[in-house]
Amino acid sequence: MIAMQYTLTLPADYDMGIIDRRIAEKGPLLDDFPGLAFKAYLTARRDAGALGSRDNLYAPFYVWRRADGLNDFLCGPGFAALTQSFGRPEVKTWIPWRAELASGITHAAVATREIQAVPPSADLEALRRRESEDAVADVERRGALASVAGFEPAGWTRLRFRLWREAPRDLPDGVQAYQVGHLSLSAA
Repeated sequence: MIAMQYTLTLPADYDMGIIDRRIAEKGPLLDDFPGLAFKAYLTARRDAGALGSRDNLYAPFYVWRRADGLNDFLCGPGFAALTQSFGRPEVKTWIPWRAELASGITHAAVATREIQAVPPSADLEALRRRESEDAVADVERRGALASVAGFEPAGWTRLRFRLWREAPRDLPDGVQAYQVGHLSLSAA
């Protein structure tokens, strides 16, 4: 598995309705895309109440079952169309330690993402075990509809990504919240 996200930071006065229409039009095109576990079409808006963001963002998040699905998408016409409209974004990738999906994932309305540095002195196996346990607990006991825990060893960061029915209360600093505009799922 591979987790992936790119973020387009849009101007403060950008009409986010353009992104909403793009998601409504293009979102279903990735339903059942080969190699995809899920894609969450995510947006964040400046000053949008509880989910308010510092910036207007379009930031889809993917979990790929296989690398060839990721390659087919990034080298394909859908991503080419995005880059023609917005330029080629930096694509972040993580190696998942754990990815849990609940049966009600289609009801996801909110996503949260937290990226933190992995300290040089960290016991990686203990961190992997703890983050994996938290990913399971968030689905089984805290109501998350999906939970991904992972890391990337180039810059040594760890990832916590969650999908929720509604925004969790009191999000800690450093957690980016998003609205889910569409969710593409694999039939597998």
